[in-house]
Amino acid sequence: MMGAVLVIVAALLSVSAAAAIVRTIRGPSLLDRVLAIDVLLSVVSAALMVDMAVNGHQENLILVAVICLVGFIGSVTVARFVIDRRAHEH
Repeated sequence: MMGAVLVIVAALLSVSAAAAIVRTIRGPSLLDRVLAIDVLLSVVSAALMVDMAVNGHQENLILVAVICLVGFIGSVTVARFVIDRRAHEH
């Protein structure tokens, strides 16, 4: 049973990562690309957490926290950049 669940989770995470990579490449806007990269970071974090749950360890916990922090800081930075850019256009 656990093997089937692991296969399903791995398939869903792979499809999600592939979709995020496609959206990162295609765009069309900067915000779409940033959101796709944020989703990709979330998928990587989820995969690391699944690994920790399956193997019963916590070795990747700091890495997951760092990935989430990088994603948050990156999203906020780009959002501020877009807001500043739009304010100067008007």
